[in-house]
Amino acid sequence: MALGIVLILYGLWGLIATKLPSPGKSEKWLSPLVGYITGAITAATGVFVIPAVPYLQSLQLNKNDLVQALGLAFTASTIALAMHLSLDSKLEHVDYYLSAIALIPAIAGMYAGQYLRKVISELTFRRCFFSGLIALGAYMALK
Repeated sequence: MALGIVLILYGLWGLIATKLPSPGKSEKWLSPLVGYITGAITAATGVFVIPAVPYLQSLQLNKNDLVQALGLAFTASTIALAMHLSLDSKLEHVDYYLSAIALIPAIAGMYAGQYLRKVISELTFRRCFFSGLIALGAYMALK
């Protein structure tokens, strides 16, 4: 529930604020720290968003570079989480058939997102992104 509330607050702040402060010279030591904290939170919750997404946004990447960086981070996090779960024998009860079926809308969403990124402005992209985080946070907080 706490993580859901954090996502809601971050999403609201992202809709209101113009830009996150850039890490500047601190980026060299801050990047591994943010990666470590994100990994710890992901291991505990299965959610890869906090603090990786705000940190990547603070690097002032354009929408395409941000999505690519997020995709790489989420892929690496997913692989690490799967390895962690397999070491703890928590993947024994996974329905792989259902998981494979779930890839269909995920891949369709990926292609739709690529198309939409080409046709929408940076501002509209930011609004959709933060609105999505608010929705995810609300879902998590209510569950």
